[in-house]
Amino acid sequence: MRLEPRFRFKERAIYKMKFYVPIAAALIAVLNALLLIPAMSAYTIPIAAVALLLAIAILALSFFERRETPAPPPPPVAAKPPPPPPERQAEAEVVAFIGLLQEKGRLVDFLMDDVSLYDDSRVGAAARVVHFGCRDVLQEHFKVTPISDAEEGSGVTIPENYSVDEYRLMGKITGDPPFKGVLLHKGWKTESVKLPRIIKTGGKHLPSIAPALVEMK
Repeated sequence: MRLEPRFRFKERAIYKMKFYVPIAAALIAVLNALLLIPAMSAYTIPIAAVALLLAIAILALSFFERRETPAPPPPPVAAKPPPPPPERQAEAEVVAFIGLLQEKGRLVDFLMDDVSLYDDSRVGAAARVVHFGCRDVLQEHFKVTPISDAEEGSGVTIPENYSVDEYRLMGKITGDPPFKGVLLHKGWKTESVKLPRIIKTGGKHLPSIAPALVEMK
């Protein structure tokens, strides 16, 4: 049977104590027996002193042995398994959203095409299709609202606790807020996002934006 380290240390200490305790006990017994002999009555004090010193020595040795016993080493810490490789879930959902813009509004086709080869009428007709389809997708997955309700070109007041990501101040800026200015663009913000859910990406590659279409003949 294989003992754990702490049991081996304890067993070693007990073995050492068993080694000198019987010897010391035998010597004390002999000294006590000498005290019973009438001829040794003249040596009562020396014999008792030796017995006392021997008992003190046993006590000191047992205390020293207890302090010298090394502490058991701490149990080995199990190595943590390496974390699994993160899947590209967020990136895949963004790609899936772009895929919806392509499916409903042909956005990627429009942006990747060289529109300089077409006249304005053809570009305008294509832009109308992109506008309708992409707006439907945007409204379905984002709750988009304007940051400022004022009309563009009208005067507005920027409050003291304005958010720097909602207002971009242009021109000459002096003093502390509130600021007064003219609204050039009302800005946009979203209060909720509902990206397409991707069950599993596999972590190796992102899903396609749009599959290649092949007509079989």
